[in-house]
Amino acid sequence: MRLYPAAVTIAGCLALPVHAQAPASALPPTPGFASRPILASPISGIDQKELVLISVTLEPGASSPPHTHPGDCYGSVIDGTIELRVRGHEPRRVAAGEAYANTAPGVPHQLTNVGSTPVRLINTLVVEKGKPRTVTVQDLGP
Repeated sequence: MRLYPAAVTIAGCLALPVHAQAPASALPPTPGFASRPILASPISGIDQKELVLISVTLEPGASSPPHTHPGDCYGSVIDGTIELRVRGHEPRRVAAGEAYANTAPGVPHQLTNVGSTPVRLINTLVVEKGKPRTVTVQDLGP
């Protein structure tokens, strides 16, 4: 699927291109980890929030930095297997074709590629407009 910078049509709805939205927070450069927003869109009837789709890739053994979001985070693994670590929960493995939800805004979490092939996944954030979409933290804590 190709996303064009002018506008993106999804299920018959016009969404604003990523560059027309407030700038996303950049995660620090991390070897083997890459993420980039591919869509940012207002949510009908909820002026203070936006939906953001993020493409994520992880090389074997790579992890995202521990981080939080000012809202809900939903993800679907397209290729490979990750381990999702969320503060206060046991680590969970999520394989291609499976999904996860982290609906505790501000709770630190981290993704790690536990396989021998690259991981591709899509994260969907429902976050507060005007706040950084992603904030790194030192660690996951207790």
